Amino acid sequence: MKKLALVLALSSLAAGAYAAPETFVIDTSHTAPRFEYSHFGYSNQAHSFDKTSGKVVLDREAHTGSVDVSIDTKSVNTGFALFNEHIQGEDFFNTAAFPTITFKSTKVKFKKDKPVSVEGELTIKGITKPVTLTVTSFQAMPHPMMKRDAIGANAVAKVKRSDFNMGKHAPYVSDDVTLNIALEAIKE
Repeated sequence: MKKLALVLALSSLAAGAYAAPETFVIDTSHTAPRFEYSHFGYSNQAHSFDKTSGKVVLDREAHTGSVDVSIDTKSVNTGFALFNEHIQGEDFFNTAAFPTITFKSTKVKFKKDKPVSVEGELTIKGITKPVTLTVTSFQAMPHPMMKRDAIGANAVAKVKRSDFNMGKHAPYVSDDVTLNIALEAIKE
């Protein structure tokens, strides 16, 4: 009986040594998806979305995870109200018919305990395409002000506007778009 109790005690300690998946809720005030494109070759324009929600699940010891993000397309912010309305129209985001952009991961790749890329499905205007986000920075630590575990990351990907039925004015306005995502999330 003592041996059984010892085995059970040791197995519970061993089970506690393995990390469990942790869920982090996106901090909407510190998450900023941006997109950048060439405007007639004169300059690269960068715009953002102001409303993003979602969750990130990570098990850094098991090297697994998932990312589920939703972006409110009506929150597009170019810095000019008239241009915001223009790119919310049918030729571009068509926010009346498609109020959200989503990204759902299919695989998270790790190097040691840090994610280095996230493969997934990006849906814009009802069209879903595979996209790989390259993670350029990642940090996991207790949040100094909230006193809760938090994560932060920056990621980048390239897509073609025309793949999502948004190719108007290409090639003058570049078809290639760079997505830059700055993300922070707080543990549930």
